[in-house]
Amino acid sequence: MSEPMRHAILGAGGVGGLIGACLAHSGASVTLVVRRETLAQYPKKLRLESTFGNFEVDVAIAEEVPPVDALWIAVKATQLEPALAALKNPDAVRGIVPLLNGIDHVALLRAKYGSGRVIPATIAVETERVGPGHIIHRSPFARLNVSSVGRGLLGSSVEQLQKIGFACEFVDDEPTLMWGKLVFLAPFALTTTAADKTVGEILSDPQWRSLGEACVREACAVAVAEGAKVDPEKVLSGVAGMPGTMRSSMQKDVAQHKTPELDAIAGPILRGARGHGIDVPATRKLVAAVERRAGFVVSRPA
Repeated sequence: MSEPMRHAILGAGGVGGLIGACLAHSGASVTLVVRRETLAQYPKKLRLESTFGNFEVDVAIAEEVPPVDALWIAVKATQLEPALAALKNPDAVRGIVPLLNGIDHVALLRAKYGSGRVIPATIAVETERVGPGHIIHRSPFARLNVSSVGRGLLGSSVEQLQKIGFACEFVDDEPTLMWGKLVFLAPFALTTTAADKTVGEILSDPQWRSLGEACVREACAVAVAEGAKVDPEKVLSGVAGMPGTMRSSMQKDVAQHKTPELDAIAGPILRGARGHGIDVPATRKLVAAVERRAGFVVSRPA
């Protein structure tokens, strides 16, 4: 009988906690990597309340990344560099799987740890940590897309996540993998945050819906210029099918007076638009509105 896969989760929030709980539930060995000052707050268990089912699993807790097969990075983009201090021995990690919003983090991780170790991935889900080790997964879906370079290492883990309820896919084309999420996420995050409305309220308001749709088309134009295969009509159809009560994590961050991931989410679109000579007025308008709501300028992407 083969040894269970060893996973570490750097960023034990909603996304990291969901991944960690589901992997542990499937029989894998899971370590949550947390800050030293919060170490004592974490029980050696993860409690998950999910649309896939409710369960509690045993996990290890550590302040440094131990030797593992896969390190899943699920911190906010604004927290990435300080969080990487916990990775003292990168050579003891076979694969690094970042689940951050945006695109720029992939190049940063490759520069630090080598392109062969980094396995780009994206996740689409609504989930949050309501207390140390307590995760609530609210959306009826969790979509995990992983670069095909990770198939050998992560194939069995992805199969286990699919059995639990995840929709998973290995994607050959990296620009399509990364931009495929961003053209969906950025308009959703920017519009819900600027308006402080749920996705259902956005879709029922002609003015906000029109602005959000324009943002989708702008993001897709930049994505295509960057080499991605995306279809704005499919993105708009996907948005229309989202649960009406969904709120974005950016929206929640602003409501809680936290720094939103504005540069990570909107920055690639604004910078790409400038580089390719594409006009993105709806995106610029939404970014300015988010900055006003946040109370300060959090992004200077152009």
